[in-house]
Parts: sequence; structure tokens; C-alpha cells
Amino acid sequence: MRPAPTDTTAPTPRAMRIAHVLYGFGPLAGLIALCIAGTLLNRDFATVDNMMNVLTRTSFIGIIAVGMTFVIISGGIDLSVGSMAALIAGVMIWLMNGLAGSAAAHTLAPLAIVTIGIVCALVLGALFGCAHGLLITKGRIEPFIVTLGTLGIFRAVLTWLADGGALTLDNNLSDLYGPVYYASLLGVPVPIWVFLVVAAGGVLILNRTAFGRHVQAIGSNEQVARYAAIRVDTVKIVTYVLLGVCVGVATVLYVPRLGSATPTTGLLWELEAIAAVVVGGTALKGGEGRVVGTVIGAVLLSVIANILNLTSIISVYLNAAVQGVVIIVVAFLQRGRR
Repeated sequence: MRPAPTDTTAPTPRAMRIAHVLYGFGPLAGLIALCIAGTLLNRDFATVDNMMNVLTRTSFIGIIAVGMTFVIISGGIDLSVGSMAALIAGVMIWLMNGLAGSAAAHTLAPLAIVTIGIVCALVLGALFGCAHGLLITKGRIEPFIVTLGTLGIFRAVLTWLADGGALTLDNNLSDLYGPVYYASLLGVPVPIWVFLVVAAGGVLILNRTAFGRHVQAIGSNEQVARYAAIRVDTVKIVTYVLLGVCVGVATVLYVPRLGSATPTTGLLWELEAIAAVVVGGTALKGGEGRVVGTVIGAVLLSVIANILNLTSIISVYLNAAVQGVVIIVVAFLQRGRR
């Protein structure tokens, strides 16, 4: 009896490992190529000041994208992070201004008021994320629908709170709070340091903890994860809480930049965060991803925007269109990948 013919077209395990490694280096190779192109197109691109400016502007979206990585790997999505950041910023400013103008101002030092505002931002982010997780897991509603709904709710509440205008931070508090964004440590702006710490924490959690392995297992096959006694609902809720806290951290860094919150604050941040995650190599279907890749993806998108600003190849108003095209292209290349 003849042996069954072998499929010579099927990739070998070694070939698959090599392809996986090459795919992982793709975002880094793209970033290097963009940096070379930017340097050739405009001599100001490679200056230290410009690089620090790019990384500082990357930090807000990068921090949110780190949290988004966990959500997408678990098979979820969050379309509300920009509106969430806007509402958190508005509530922060409203609370701090209220404390500064009330009788409590005589007993609370300005530094204490700013600290209360920062804690409020982190707590709000965690609560919003927890609400998303509960609605998705206990309410059995698709993540897309839940976060699409809260996207509108968050921004509408901010618009109501600001009476359609802007909430502006008190000048005295703004002067005290300003160094959170404008100060530097060892010549590196504070937001970049915070971004690096959050990214390092994300790498450790995803790659070195049981929680990180459970997130990947749920994204690969939720039903099998349940059979393996993984607490799927709890893990999903924690991923959304983690994302909410990351949004809170990013907002804490962003508020002193302009000192105000308006209905357009955080507009399209969700697009940028999701783009950073998918460009970094995280599978949109879930189950696989890297925080380091997300960091590279966030920087890569900021470099694209910076090159467009410096060279005027196309209008700066088309930056969001470029990011949208990047998401579609990467999703096309990922089809069938798990």
C-alpha cells in the first residue's frame, strides 16, 4: 500500500518561525526607512529638538495604545478612548477649578488640588474601563456597539459640562501643573519618561505574567480558554480597566499642554491608537501582539505626520486619511492571520 503523499507546499515549522520573526521586524524596518527618507527630504528632521518633539507628541497616543494592545489581543476593541480622554480632561479641570474657588481653597494647597485632579483622572479612567468591561462580558454586548455608544455619551457630557465652549484651568493651577508636560529630566521631556515606564510595564505584564498569557489565550480561542479554567470575563474586564487607566495617564499629561478641554479634545485619538497597535503587528483578530511593536507603530505614525508637516508633500489636514489608509493596508495584509 502506497504511503499518503505529503503536501510539499505546506510551510515547515522553521519557515513559519522565520516568517514570524521577519513580520515582527517589519514595523522597525519601516520606521528606519521613514527616518532615512525624512532626513533626506528635510535637514531639520534629524535634529534633537525635532526628535524630542515627535516623541513627546507620540507619548499621549502611545500610552493609550499600550492599553489598547491588551484589549485587541483579547479580541476586543474600544472606539471611545478619544471621547473618554476629553471627558476626563473636562472633569479634571472642572473639579480643580471648583476646589480652587471654594471655601476649601483656604485649607487645600494648590499642589493638593492638582494632586486631587490627577487622582480623579486615574479613577475615572478605571471606572469607565470597568463599565465597558461589565457591559461587554455581563451584558453580552459586542465591544464595537458598547464603545460606539459611550463615544457619543462621553463627548456629549463634556459638551454639556462646558456649555458648548471650553473649560479652562485656573491660571495659578496651570502654572503649578505646567511642568508635568513642559519639564524635562536628564534632557528628556517628562511625557516621554512616562511613556517609557508605561510601555515597560506593558511588556512585563503581557510577557511575564499569567494574566498576559490568559489575554493571549482568550484572543486565540475564547471557548478553549474557558475549558482551560481561565476566568475569561474577569480577564476581559481587567483589560478594559487597564486601557481606561492608560487613558487617564495620557490625559493627566495632556491637560497642562493647553490648559483647557473642549468638545474637540481627543478627536480621532481612537483612530491613532488602533492604527499604532495594528501597525505594530498585533493581529486584529486577537490572540497575538507585542507591546514593543505598538510603541514602534505609534512612533512610526508620528514620524509620518512629522514628515508631512516638514515637507508639505500633502496637506496636513490629510494626516487622519493617511492613518486610515495605513489601517486598511495592514488589515489587508493580516487577512487570514491568527
